[in-house]
Amino acid sequence: MPVYTYRCENCGIQFDQTQKFTDSPLTKCPECGKKSLKKVYTPVGIVFKGSGFYATDHRSPSGSKSHTAAKHEESRAADKTDSTSESPKAKESAAAPAVDKA
Repeated sequence: MPVYTYRCENCGIQFDQTQKFTDSPLTKCPECGKKSLKKVYTPVGIVFKGSGFYATDHRSPSGSKSHTAAKHEESRAADKTDSTSESPKAKESAAAPAVDKA
């Protein structure tokens, strides 16, 4: 059951009341007895507790690679780029002996 906050416009008392959704709103102030009660609408705070609030928590494993398989492919791709990243001139200079021009 929800808790509603009421405030009397006559005497200024403010209190909380637990009511069913089907109950009619209170109108008579319990303090001064006048029909000047109004509901007070306050912003509701949202609290995220527990896991499940990150993009990686809800990803479906079907149709996607596992984390370890993706890491393995990344490392293999990095090894290939390292071996092919040498330019042809770098390979020639490594193979040819250095000539001293003195």
